[in-house]
Amino acid sequence: MGGWKNTYAGRRRPVQCAIGLIMLAWVLMASALAGTAMAATARPAPAPQQAAGTVLVMGDSLSAAYGMAADEGWVSLLGERLASRAPAWRVVNASISGETTAGGASRIVDALARHRPDVVVIALGANDGLRGLPTHDSAINLARMIGAAHGAGAEVLLVGMQMPPNLGAAYTRAFEQNYRNLADRFDVALLPFLLEPIALDRDAFQDDNLHPVAEVQPRLLDHVWPSLEPLLD
Repeated sequence: MGGWKNTYAGRRRPVQCAIGLIMLAWVLMASALAGTAMAATARPAPAPQQAAGTVLVMGDSLSAAYGMAADEGWVSLLGERLASRAPAWRVVNASISGETTAGGASRIVDALARHRPDVVVIALGANDGLRGLPTHDSAINLARMIGAAHGAGAEVLLVGMQMPPNLGAAYTRAFEQNYRNLADRFDVALLPFLLEPIALDRDAFQDDNLHPVAEVQPRLLDHVWPSLEPLLD
């Protein structure tokens, strides 16, 4: 019996030592993991990336690149300029050929909800004038668009248009004055006449004498840019 007891006692010590070493290893591992977790917790979180801003353009064929490739129009060129000068911004071109101010007013709420723009460029009215629509109605439609944009927290650039004198002096004056009155009333940025840099250059227009050619689109962008750039800050 004594021999069996002594033999068992002699064997128990190595087993106890092994268990002790395992326990020590687990303690050291737990301590290391805890230290790593604390270091990860203490490490400052990365700075959030700057949210991208959106410019929404609501226009007609003059902004929809009518008669040319889409990437040749001034709105597409605006996207390229922003990519190099203000890469946090993007451009959404919601312009439709033939669009009137009534059409824009009917689409603006959906466009605002879909794209959540920071800046809205409203470049409508030319088709109203060509159809001789009442300037009072055009003003109401544009006012609705401006009000909707402001209600969504967006800045507005109102881009005006002028009509040829064959529509009558009274109509021409009222049409042009609409944009100035709205800009003053709603305190928005105004570009009085989109086509001002090219209006007197027949070679700047397509055969219909209404739509600018692709070659002058950069000039239109350069004309819009000084009015738009301050709204991007």
